[in-house]
Amino acid sequence: LFGALKKKSLRNPANAVGAKHYKEDTPMASPFVDKVTINISAGKGGDGAVSFHREKYVAAGGPDGGDGGRGGDIIFRVDPHMNTLMDFRYKRKFTAGNGSPGGGKRCTGKDGESIILRVPAGTVIRDADTGAIMHDMSSGGDFTACRGGRGGWGNKRFATATRQTPRFAKPGLPGEAHTVLLELKL
Repeated sequence: LFGALKKKSLRNPANAVGAKHYKEDTPMASPFVDKVTINISAGKGGDGAVSFHREKYVAAGGPDGGDGGRGGDIIFRVDPHMNTLMDFRYKRKFTAGNGSPGGGKRCTGKDGESIILRVPAGTVIRDADTGAIMHDMSSGGDFTACRGGRGGWGNKRFATATRQTPRFAKPGLPGEAHTVLLELKL
């Protein structure tokens, strides 16, 4: 019995006793990544505020709701120190920050934080659904792939001579979202 195993293991090292099973025709995992599909989405705009001015000696203060903040953008930037798309191999979903809602006293909400994705020079950004080229990052510079949503208006913006106390505000608009394919030209 042991002689048969020994003869078999001499012919093929994969059959040796204690050897892990693997297929010889499967390619090894390469540390070089040249094509990646990722999901990117910009932030939602903040909602407008419904607020009214209240002060001790002011009889009719009127509306003073502030606007919501803008949502964050997704920006691609060329990094000369990168030469592969390995950073996008394991993290494939990127979402920018949402804008904050407006406040009383005509306070505008804080804008959402933008995300800057660094890619090597020569990266082509394609829409994964249609295959159309969105941008070629060969020339350098920044490219905004997804724009954040605009912030909603507060009730201060809706005050008119005939409607002096609007009790409504606009919600923030949603940001853009795409599934993109990053290809590195060699």
